[in-house]
Amino acid sequence: MKYRIIKLNPSQLLLVVFTVCILVGTLLLKLPFSTTESVSWIDALFTATSAMTVTGLVVVDTETAYTLFGEVVIASLIQMGGLGIMSFAVLIYMMLGKKIGIKERLLVQQALNQTSLGGVIQLVKNLFIFSITIELIAMLFLSIRWVPEMGWGKGLYYSFFHSISAFNNAGFALWSDSLMGYVGDPVINIVITLLFIIGGIGFTVLSDLWYKKKFKKMPLHSKMMIIGTFVINIAAMLFIFALEYNNPHTLGSLNSLGDKVWASYFQAVTPRTAGFNSLDIAGLHDATIFLMLILMFIGAGSASTGGGIKLTTFLVILFAVLTFLKGKEDTVLGKRSISLTVVLRSLAISTIGLFFICVAIFILNITEDAPFIMVVFEVISAFGTVGLSMGITGSLTFIGKVVVVFIMFIGKLGPLTLAFSLAHPEKAKIKYPNEDILTG
Repeated sequence: MKYRIIKLNPSQLLLVVFTVCILVGTLLLKLPFSTTESVSWIDALFTATSAMTVTGLVVVDTETAYTLFGEVVIASLIQMGGLGIMSFAVLIYMMLGKKIGIKERLLVQQALNQTSLGGVIQLVKNLFIFSITIELIAMLFLSIRWVPEMGWGKGLYYSFFHSISAFNNAGFALWSDSLMGYVGDPVINIVITLLFIIGGIGFTVLSDLWYKKKFKKMPLHSKMMIIGTFVINIAAMLFIFALEYNNPHTLGSLNSLGDKVWASYFQAVTPRTAGFNSLDIAGLHDATIFLMLILMFIGAGSASTGGGIKLTTFLVILFAVLTFLKGKEDTVLGKRSISLTVVLRSLAISTIGLFFICVAIFILNITEDAPFIMVVFEVISAFGTVGLSMGITGSLTFIGKVVVVFIMFIGKLGPLTLAFSLAHPEKAKIKYPNEDILTG
């Protein structure tokens, strides 16, 4: 009897490996010594997926439902999901002294959203060096704040857990109200936000910052990410400060101007996939919620620990539209022409992402007894692997949890990865004549 060997392309293999890791995480979280209370299979699957996709949505309270072992499992899944499971595999290969072949390089290229194979192994090395160094430094600063408050053991552990969670843009916190208890604390605000901004800007950008030094010498991608991140964060902060200033449920309840500024800043940068919150999300005005929906959909940077369609994807589409309105043919950014392939890929990512979001919203509006805006917020938060919620995650039905698990999965791997894993693209051998159709 002959067995047929199934050959998988990089997208399919990445999907399979990611699924296996989530299932292993689910099994570990179902072990008797992982939980302090009975956790259902769907809740364990939801938690494992949320951790592996570095989302942060939770159906059970992390601190009370899971033991120390369970929390370590969650932290491990966050680290693997944030840095990339294929990156870990390559690191193990290198430690064992094995040669990294073209197949492994293709997998890393796919996992880290790189456009070429050149330099992917060096990028993996840099990724681990930067990540571990940054997490350890952040842990030190957090421990200075939390050790005096909690004691050595608990203070160091909380610093360790939140350092990993923040850098990987996971949003898992060991408090049921996230970081609302530290809304005006400068140390917590600065350290946590720097972690998820650095993690969300992308490893290629961090590498360029380290090696290129000068801004002018950096590639266009890095320039777009640095400028775009700065502009969008400042703009979001000013909008939230203005919109929520007199809201008694959010900024209006804070006594000092300093606390209001810190809270505005924190909530401005966290929707781009970080997931922590220092204000009650359900208490925000509808205009602020709408702004956060846009930020969550845009997300972080490519080859980062964050999700969403990615900031560069959004900027490419924005400038392509402006190019069309000006009647020009070439999309130009920073005195560089953007190829039509990049523009089409950006449109494909956004369109496929919107399709899955719309389908999920439609299903959840049938299965869940929740206001429409809360459902929309939950779905986009899951797609952007953000982890913010208006309070309906814990009350989701079985079907609702399955749908959100799927959307978190899509949001982490990326719409195109799923599409490429299912499709079988073939180059057209025949060219057909052009014909105009009416649009708009």
